[in-house]
Amino acid sequence: MPPRVPGQRMLEEIREQPGVLERVCRFEGPTAAALARRLRVRRPQMVVLAARGTSDNAAIYGRYLIETHLGIPVSLAAPSVVTLYGARLRLRGTVVIGLSQSGQSPDIVRFVEEARAAGALTVAITNTPQSPLGRAAHEVLFLHAGPEHSVAATKTYTAQLALMSLLVAHAAEDLALVRAHQRLPDAMAAALGTEPAVRPAAVLLRRRRECLVTSRGFNFATALEGALKLKESSRVVAEALSSADLLHGPIALVERGFPVIVTAPPGRALAHLTHLLRGLRRRHAQTIVLSSARQALQVAALPVPLPPVGKEALTPHVYIVPLQLLAYHVARLRGLDPDRPRGLRKVTRVL
Repeated sequence: MPPRVPGQRMLEEIREQPGVLERVCRFEGPTAAALARRLRVRRPQMVVLAARGTSDNAAIYGRYLIETHLGIPVSLAAPSVVTLYGARLRLRGTVVIGLSQSGQSPDIVRFVEEARAAGALTVAITNTPQSPLGRAAHEVLFLHAGPEHSVAATKTYTAQLALMSLLVAHAAEDLALVRAHQRLPDAMAAALGTEPAVRPAAVLLRRRRECLVTSRGFNFATALEGALKLKESSRVVAEALSSADLLHGPIALVERGFPVIVTAPPGRALAHLTHLLRGLRRRHAQTIVLSSARQALQVAALPVPLPPVGKEALTPHVYIVPLQLLAYHVARLRGLDPDRPRGLRKVTRVL
């Protein structure tokens, strides 16, 4: 057997994502549609999302999606309220969704168990349906991602996004959004072709200790997840901020040559992000811009052109791919093994 190349598993799993999304849509679409019908009958007044780490970034995407498409307020759970402080939350009539690729995060499992006992309808989104989380919830949505060996979650993250967007599209009875999922695997495959554009950005970050990652709206989750991948895989101190929050003070950090990664797809946030990019150019920042919009790419120091996605709500599934590739390439340029980040394990057990 040939020796394992550092980062080989992460790179392979990044490249598996178009196939994973195709399986999610084909095999889990009917389950998501059935659960959506149940939600329409139940008409919950609130949704609570419980997650940690990468899954928490998927939950933040879910919050934007549910609130914009269904008009239901969403809360991100603080599991410690239950696990450390023993609070009894009044959750009757709500829907609680737990997200965990392994389904073994003790605090998420405990929160879902308590929510179910309190009268909530509970849903697990996991890659392991028979896991403790899967057994704790009323309903399970399966990621169909296959084993994920690299510590850095990649394909399970985009599978979580796809399940959230399928569920919400069906719940909103938005047939155009449901059908748009069929084009996602091809768009993601095209995004894998951004690797040549990503390499110069990796060279830039190789010798940088810190950077900012920003976006707005649906892709705030992309900024958070991209920053997490850079931190855990390549040890870059990457701070993720909403572009609106960036302008409320932290932009003072940006000086000549400071790297800023901006995710700017076409959609409601594009005008704001383009305005931000012009301001960053005046500060002589080194901007790495992910977009399919010419007005955003033309003001970038390092443009990363992406394929059109069609629906802004589905751009996070595609726009995270070059950021995953960036984290991989920065790690390898630094002589690190992104499959085995220092001090991390695949499953983090916190109660």
